[in-house]
Amino acid sequence: MNTPAHRAGHVAVIGRPNVGKSTLVNALVGAKVSITSDRPQTTRHQLLGIATFPEGQLLLVDTPGIHREQKRAMNRWMNRAARGALEGVDAAILVVRAGQWDDEDSLAYDALKKGGVPVVLVANQVDRIKDKTTLLPFLAKVSDGRDFAAVHPISALRRKGLEPLVKDVLALMPEQPALYGEDEITDKSQRFLAGEMVREQLMRQLGEELPYATTVEIEKFEVDGNLLRIGAVIWVERDGQKAIVIGKGGERLREIGAKARQQMERLFGSKVFLETWVRVREGWSDDEAALRAFGYHD
Repeated sequence: MNTPAHRAGHVAVIGRPNVGKSTLVNALVGAKVSITSDRPQTTRHQLLGIATFPEGQLLLVDTPGIHREQKRAMNRWMNRAARGALEGVDAAILVVRAGQWDDEDSLAYDALKKGGVPVVLVANQVDRIKDKTTLLPFLAKVSDGRDFAAVHPISALRRKGLEPLVKDVLALMPEQPALYGEDEITDKSQRFLAGEMVREQLMRQLGEELPYATTVEIEKFEVDGNLLRIGAVIWVERDGQKAIVIGKGGERLREIGAKARQQMERLFGSKVFLETWVRVREGWSDDEAALRAFGYHD
């Protein structure tokens, strides 16, 4: 009996904001490598999630959501990062919300077809559809006139429908050995991931008040035996925003720090001593130089 060939390759995970791209990447990797919240545009950077299976390895490029609004330098940067993810990939996964297709989904599909790679359609969040009889007609309508290599309804959050998805995506990969070690889960440093864990808590706790006015810079990352000493600066654009992040008597900032530290300890497998500060830099999100200084590189 012939053993199936081992396959490995790069897969861009593309879609409009807030359809569950990062949740899908984390589910396939089996670890939290990409931050999530219910706010659009939580993901700002390209991030590689390494998902290793007995049959092969998928290098999942998580991307910011493609969106039409390009009012600020941050929005333009995220669109460039999402489109740049198509360079050098072997296939792409287009993630949409099950039961919904709008102009931004069409925008993402058009970008993928220009990239010239096979596209797998993933209709995520099927668990939210009350009338399941509407799902197949929706998938048929979306597929009409569009060239998908495969179509998969899934729930990334509940890890439903992932096995057949992995099988079909692996079939699109070239035959080659694994490109990363079995225990590797991302190409990002612990320093980068620490900043993202703090930013996740900002998005989750302050998403209604300060959805996009904050970013995080790690000023200190020191290994002290089994302890990581981390210093994080939270940047905002106005003094009033600084007061919101700190909260009454510093309570909000302590809560953000405590939850971020717990996430870091789970991911890094180490004790973490985390210090956080809040500073103001006016208009940073519409300033190309500030974005570069904060690590937003093309």
